[in-house]
Amino acid sequence: MLNTRIFRSSVSGWAVALLWLTLLGVAPGCKSNSPEPTVVAPPTSPPPVAPPAPVLVGSSLIGEYTPAELAARVADIPLVGALARYPVRVYRLTYTTRSTDGQAVTASGAVLVPVAPAAVPVISYQHGTLQPDEENRAPSYYSSRSEIWSAVSVLAATGYVVSAPDYLGYGASKALPHPYEHGASLASASADMLRATREFCEQQKININQKNFLLGYSEGGYATMALHQLLEEKYAATLPVTASAPGAGAYHKSAFAKYILNSTEPLNFLSTYVWVLRTYDRVYQLNRPLSYYYQQPYANRLQADPFSAVPRQAAELFAPTFRQAVLTNSDLALTATLTANDVYDWQPRAPLALFHGTQDDYVPFFNSEDAYKAMRARGATNVELWPIQGGTHFSAAPVYTLQAYAFISQF
Repeated sequence: MLNTRIFRSSVSGWAVALLWLTLLGVAPGCKSNSPEPTVVAPPTSPPPVAPPAPVLVGSSLIGEYTPAELAARVADIPLVGALARYPVRVYRLTYTTRSTDGQAVTASGAVLVPVAPAAVPVISYQHGTLQPDEENRAPSYYSSRSEIWSAVSVLAATGYVVSAPDYLGYGASKALPHPYEHGASLASASADMLRATREFCEQQKININQKNFLLGYSEGGYATMALHQLLEEKYAATLPVTASAPGAGAYHKSAFAKYILNSTEPLNFLSTYVWVLRTYDRVYQLNRPLSYYYQQPYANRLQADPFSAVPRQAAELFAPTFRQAVLTNSDLALTATLTANDVYDWQPRAPLALFHGTQDDYVPFFNSEDAYKAMRARGATNVELWPIQGGTHFSAAPVYTLQAYAFISQF
């Protein structure tokens, strides 16, 4: 996840200068070898399309913040505060989306609106992993511990409306379990929040243009990739993607699972991998006993507390028969759940840049590399791979922030 503390402690002088230039629409040193995106004229007489049903349920103003107030939040990062040009109004939206079993539910998110004189574009910002005890860091709470409170708020103050979904399981839908790393529901909750944001802007006479940018890191990177795919498949006419910049997402789930179960090195984040497995078992109704997945005593401990501590060695945690089933694809139902959540092998039409630390020890770099190769093989000429050399999952986060802003500024 994009951690504000790490962001502040890691930004060096050159990075601050890059951020300064980037948010002003200049991207030094970030040249693309890809051709300029082709603008395709729409057909002269498009067939009539019925407008989708509204999803916005309600809205409430959280607060309005001056450029000086926003600048104070990033006072420890030289120059960045000076980029806050406009006051920003922050709203909490509630909207209708679908749960993992297809039921209509009310979800929530935050919208950051710059008080700007001209039409501005929209960014859909997908947040990173929130542990169960971090629910109040979801965007709609707009707490000082959230990802959107500081750097993303300054970004909004430069002239972007920011749509930030909570996802299912947080905010208005906190009674539901969060479907961690379930691509379909992360995408639909984010798309419906983006729809609600545009409905809200129309209702409030907020001047926005038709550009939609997508950003997110870690779980947010995976959600961003899934969202991009959904928007191009289902909302190409109503919510066209201008460009997206996902960072450090686990896009190749089926390969990632084999990587984990093959690993002989200590893995520091096994508890979150367990969370993914629990989500898939529930969402796809596999309903396996925990002893199918885990050795004792961990099966019993996870039964009592799904977030209890687990060992760092995969061979110590996972049952041998389960490991073998994943590695050989012999459990067809389980294999199908993993491939259903692969979002690496498709052909995006809008420009897409994949950012990833080459030494990521949480979500390995091959996830982005595999996506780049698969997309290029399908004929996508506007996909770029931006390796962050030597970056781990957390040290690469601030670099991602800078470079992703540079990338979208081209458009």
